[in-house]
Amino acid sequence: MDTAFLADPIAKQHDPGPGHPEQPARWDAAIRGLGDHKLTSVAPRAATEGELAPCHSLKYIAIARHDVASGAHTLSTGDTDIMPRSFEVALHAAGTCLNAVDLVLQKKAKNAFCIVRPPGHHASANRGMGFCLFNNIAVAARYAQRTYGVERVAIADWDVHHGNGTQDIFYTDPSVFFFSTHQSPWYPGTGAADETGAGAGEGMTLNRPFPAGSGRDRILAAFREEFAPRMDTFRPDLVLISSGFDSRIGDPLGRFVLTDTDFADLTAVMLEIAHKHAGGRLISVLEGGYDLNGLSHAVSAHAHSLSLAPRLQPK
Repeated sequence: MDTAFLADPIAKQHDPGPGHPEQPARWDAAIRGLGDHKLTSVAPRAATEGELAPCHSLKYIAIARHDVASGAHTLSTGDTDIMPRSFEVALHAAGTCLNAVDLVLQKKAKNAFCIVRPPGHHASANRGMGFCLFNNIAVAARYAQRTYGVERVAIADWDVHHGNGTQDIFYTDPSVFFFSTHQSPWYPGTGAADETGAGAGEGMTLNRPFPAGSGRDRILAAFREEFAPRMDTFRPDLVLISSGFDSRIGDPLGRFVLTDTDFADLTAVMLEIAHKHAGGRLISVLEGGYDLNGLSHAVSAHAHSLSLAPRLQPK
C-alpha cells in the first residue's frame, strides 16, 4: 500500500479576493510540494448534509449556504470571506477527507494526506470563522466512527493557531482526544493549558500554548514527551493530523520557527503513534500555511515522511 495524496482542483474556485492570505495559489504551492509523489486517482466528492451534521448544526449549515448564495462577502457567523462557489468548495474539502478515510480504513492506502482549502479547524458546530466554513478533520473523525466503527480517534494540531472549532466539537466527548500546540497570545485567543475537556470528555483535550519564537525545542518535545505518552493510555484506533504549516519559520501569519526538518520529525512521531496503536492508520489534513514557498517545502518534508511510514518502527 502507498500513501494516498488527495486533492480536488475545485479548491481553487474559492477565491476570497486579491491580497487575501488564504488564496488559491496555496493549493498550487502544496501540490508543488508533493514533487514526484503522484495524486491518488479517486472520484471527487462533496460531503453531504448528513455527513456534516454530526459536527455542524443544521441551522449553521443553512446559514452558511444562505450567506454564500446571497452574495455576501463574509460569513455572518465570523471572519470568513466567501464568494459564489465557497459553499460548494467547502463541501468538496470535507468530501476529500472522507475519501481519505475510505481509502485508509478499507486498507487501500497505508496513510493519507489531504490538500484541501478552505481550511477547517476554526469552524465549530454553530460558527464558521478564521478562513473556515466546515471542520474538515472533525467531519472525517465522525465519519470514521459512524461508518467504520472506529472507537477512539486522536487528533493532533500543529497549526500556529489554536484549533478552537475542533476542540469545541469534541470537548465533552471521551472518544476523541484533541492535542494542540499553538502560539499564544494569538488568534483566536483560545487554547489555554487549563482547557482540558468537560464532562465525560474531561482530560481528553491537551493544549500547549507557546510564545512567539517557539520552535523545535518546545513543540517537538511536547509531541514526544507529553502527547505520545498520553496515547499509550488512550490507544487510538485512528490518528489524524491538522497539518498547519503556518507554524513554519517565516510565515506571515505566525511567529513560530519550525523548519522543514522539524515537520518531518513531527510526522515521524505521529506515524510511530499510529503504528503502535492504530495499525498505522493515519490521515493528515492541510490547515494553514501562507508563505507559498515555505508551504511547498513543508509539504515536501511532510509527504516524504508519510511515504516512509513502513520503515518507521515504534520505540
